[in-house]
Amino acid sequence: MVKQYTKNPVGAHYGTAGFLLQRITAVVMAVYTLVAFVFWLYRAPAGYGDYRAMFSGAFGVFTLVALAALLYHAWIGVRDILIDYVKPMGIRLAAQALVATVLVFYLFWAAAIFWGRA
Repeated sequence: MVKQYTKNPVGAHYGTAGFLLQRITAVVMAVYTLVAFVFWLYRAPAGYGDYRAMFSGAFGVFTLVALAALLYHAWIGVRDILIDYVKPMGIRLAAQALVATVLVFYLFWAAAIFWGRA
C-alpha cells in the first residue's frame, strides 16, 4: 500500500515568479544597454540640446521603461536578501517599506526629470 503524502507546503512561493521577473528585467536592461550604446555610437550628442532631443521621443520612454525594470530588479533582489537574512519581522517589514518607498521615489523623480518638471 502506498502511503499518502501528508506534508503541508508552506511559504509564499515567490521563488519562481521572482526568478522569472529577475530574468525578464535583466533582458530589458541588456537590450536597453545595447540600443543606447549603438545609438550613442552613431549619433553622439554634442550638447545639452542634443540630449534633450534624444530623450524627448521614443528613446526617452524606453529609458524610463529600462529604469523601471532596473528598480523592479533591485526590489526583487533586496526583498529576497531581507527575507533571507533579516529574521525579526518588524525590522524586515520596516526595511522593505523603506526600500520600496525609496525606489518608487526614484521612479517618479526620473519621470519628472525626463518630462522637464525637476
